[in-house]
Amino acid sequence: MASMGLNIEEQKAVDRFRKAVVEPSMANLVILDFWAEWCGPCKALTPVLEKVAAEYADKGVVLAKINVDEEQFIAAQFQVRSIPTVYAMFQGQPVADLTNARSESQLKGILDQLLAKLPIHPGEAPKQDIAPLIAMGEEVLASGDGERAAGIFAQIVEMAPHDGAAQGGLLRALLTIGALDQVEAALAAVPAELANDPEVARARTALELARNKPEDSELAALRAAAEADPADMAAGLAFAEAAFAAGERDAAADKLLAMIQADRAWNDGAAKARLLQIFEAVGLEDPWVAAQRRRLSLVLFG
Repeated sequence: MASMGLNIEEQKAVDRFRKAVVEPSMANLVILDFWAEWCGPCKALTPVLEKVAAEYADKGVVLAKINVDEEQFIAAQFQVRSIPTVYAMFQGQPVADLTNARSESQLKGILDQLLAKLPIHPGEAPKQDIAPLIAMGEEVLASGDGERAAGIFAQIVEMAPHDGAAQGGLLRALLTIGALDQVEAALAAVPAELANDPEVARARTALELARNKPEDSELAALRAAAEADPADMAAGLAFAEAAFAAGERDAAADKLLAMIQADRAWNDGAAKARLLQIFEAVGLEDPWVAAQRRRLSLVLFG
């Protein structure tokens, strides 16, 4: 259940649902019962659900109850129109509607079928498949909504703090919104075993470049100096670095490519080295980087 764009109360409801239902369902089959205090049929069904869940506990079956009056947002997400409504949940997804299974024999029959098909591992610690969540975060980040992406990746990091892609995604999202102090804090909190992870290293490089972000007047002066004397390599490099830090990556790449074409050996290949550092900071799989690398190849070998 996605949680971006929600208000605080809705976010809290999603967090409660994740802990009560989604996380247990990663290794178990969860019977999810939507009920209410005023519901007569619910009171009749509850003993059946509790008895069967207890008998099947060693097979990996868990009962979770959602009071629709207290959790209206969650009930709405499941489009609950009448109660009791009962689902079987596995790995965060409904796998069967158990609403019409009102007797022990009916409920056990369906559970037996599900348990025969699903890889239930009772007693194992629940494991989240975070790949779809990371893909969602990357998609949001690619769309330009860094703040929303940062929120998504922050939640993934909570679930999987030792995942390099999650940590790197959070760092890059924070960088896109200019939250450099938060990036610094997040880098300090990265587990020691991820210190040399490519995603984390990429974010560290990006932070180093972003720390050099100039004021608008300073950038304008550096641009003017570079344009006034294209042969002044030091001025060109200073402008390219400032332009990238200011978010003008096209201008930075254009200038560095022009410098490489004019004198690729200048200062031990400083222009090429800085351009490659920019590629690393943005991400080698990024479409923009792919386009600039093609331009670099034409300059070097064309």
